[in-house]
Amino acid sequence: MKATGKEVTIVMVEDDEGHARLIEKNVRRAGVHNEIVPFTLGKNALDYVLGPSRDGLVSKDRYLLVLLDLNLPDMSGLDILAQIKGNEHTRRLPVVVLTTTDDEREIQKCYDLGANVYITKPVDYDGFATAIRNLGLFFSVVQIP
Repeated sequence: MKATGKEVTIVMVEDDEGHARLIEKNVRRAGVHNEIVPFTLGKNALDYVLGPSRDGLVSKDRYLLVLLDLNLPDMSGLDILAQIKGNEHTRRLPVVVLTTTDDEREIQKCYDLGANVYITKPVDYDGFATAIRNLGLFFSVVQIP
């Protein structure tokens, strides 16, 4: 996935190692070979995406795609989503929410906060692969296999 000639980095925030491996495997199977930067803690992911000061400047010129689990040991994925979407430098970054819940209210809350796609785990991986590819269109991506 490229964005206007820049490589898109996938930021995966997932504390379950089994799920993380499965997600990575399926991202690769979808033909996406971008760098994946994994985080198991929300705080560390936010340090990476928004910077330790949380001003977001670190990501001003970065192309990131965030895969976000909602249930993390140190904080709620909803808080992470709200912080990413609430920052002027990162609010346009696509965020794919991956979680085990299919609670309608939680799904609605994610969309209200600006999530781009909500996928329930265990996911239908063809759907997941398609969703990942479609998000590429966000960055007006042309994917060359």
